[in-house]
Amino acid sequence: MAAGDSLPAKTAQQMAIDGDQPPSKYMFNNNNKFGGLQTSPPFAPVPIIDMSRLFSCCKQETELVKLRSALTTWGCFQAVNHGLSDSYLDNLRGVIKQFFELPLEEKRKYFRETGSVEGYGNDMTYSENQVQDWCDRLFLRLLPQDQRKLRFWPKNPLNFRETIDDYTMKIKSISVVIFEAMSKSLDLEESCFSKQFTEQHDVLQGRFILYPPCPAPDQVLGLKAHSDRSGITLLLQDPGVEGLQVLNDGKWYMVPVIHDALFVNLGDQMQIMSNGIFKSPVHRVVTNKEKGRISVAMFTEPDPNKEIGPVDALVDEKRPRVYKTVKNYAVFNHECFQKGVIALDAVKI
Repeated sequence: MAAGDSLPAKTAQQMAIDGDQPPSKYMFNNNNKFGGLQTSPPFAPVPIIDMSRLFSCCKQETELVKLRSALTTWGCFQAVNHGLSDSYLDNLRGVIKQFFELPLEEKRKYFRETGSVEGYGNDMTYSENQVQDWCDRLFLRLLPQDQRKLRFWPKNPLNFRETIDDYTMKIKSISVVIFEAMSKSLDLEESCFSKQFTEQHDVLQGRFILYPPCPAPDQVLGLKAHSDRSGITLLLQDPGVEGLQVLNDGKWYMVPVIHDALFVNLGDQMQIMSNGIFKSPVHRVVTNKEKGRISVAMFTEPDPNKEIGPVDALVDEKRPRVYKTVKNYAVFNHECFQKGVIALDAVKI
């Protein structure tokens, strides 16, 4: 059994409830290559994209220009007017919150198995030197439907499964619109990206995360700095408190919370497919001394057996091919992470 594969004596949530100081294994190393913690970084001027304009004949072109600018500079944007109402999103947040408020004995039924990331708990520990994240999470494979492991899908709250299933289908539809808009912003065929990510054996994973209050926010991270391995990630933030930070031009910025927005950031596989035109931003989550927060992250990935590489139309003499073609990038990314290697650097030509 790998170290850390049994349920810890206390989860981050339980330590927060009991008023415990975080153990040393949670303490962040300020010598980290992405820089130390900043207690009050500036807010990120992340562009806001009005998704309703992507369907408007007279406004689409302007919005596509904004989208391309956002993804080449920040690698992320705030999506508004995406078709999901405030009440719908609040209900989703409420269901996730209800799950995390259950007694540990109930949540323990869904604890992840040895060697697997799926289920409830914390992330797997691979070495004694690994710094732990101050969070508890439920990680589920949502699509393809026939690969769902329903033993990890909570039966309590009673409407949990129904709510997550419905949200999954809506996020899939929104993802298609985003992929098609990204293609059009680069003057590519509309389905250029979507056919790689949302057709046939599309892969969608959900990470439902609780970041409890932390008594040492200047020393402990909710989530370590990383870039996503996905094509795109759609994040529903907690309207009560900020915590997500993005790295841009060597500086950390706090991402503002817009109540009805979905925060969209690109993953490594989109940076590869765009031949480095689009960015996969490094980001992290800081902790808060007074407030906990909940987030819902949905990751869209291609089928592991698909080969992903730069789109031919984006390779020319002025912009030579930057990345190799990769297969099962998720596994490759994971292996690189354990070796302390940045996966995107490892696939550069």
